[in-house]
Amino acid sequence: MARAEGLEKLKVLIVDDQSDARSMVRGMLADLGITQIFEAIDGKEAMSFTDAAIDMIDVVICDWNMPRMTGIDLLRQMRSVMPDMPFLMLTGRGDMDSVTEAKASGVTAYIRKPFSPANLEIKLRVIKAKMEE
Repeated sequence: MARAEGLEKLKVLIVDDQSDARSMVRGMLADLGITQIFEAIDGKEAMSFTDAAIDMIDVVICDWNMPRMTGIDLLRQMRSVMPDMPFLMLTGRGDMDSVTEAKASGVTAYIRKPFSPANLEIKLRVIKAKMEE
């Protein structure tokens, strides 16, 4: 995949309890030229990271289903303290109730698993355009 011009400066936090899923997303981001990538194993670790280093992240890419704190709970908690942080939810849930719940909670974008590198790039370009508005 060719480098995705304009995305390489993004600083991304990947939140997923499965290391292989984090590695897959990390690889897709690296293929887009993104090098500032951080990882958290669940929502609680992600909140601790953002509390300590919020200026180090531009975008959160988060799985929905995780132990300790789910992605939707992380989204709600982040929205209470960081209302403008771009948040991309990754999930196997495709039902309208889940999509509606994520939108009502303030999700920036939503990708259903499995997804392609092209899908991820499209969502990141939309997020980046919103950040620049």
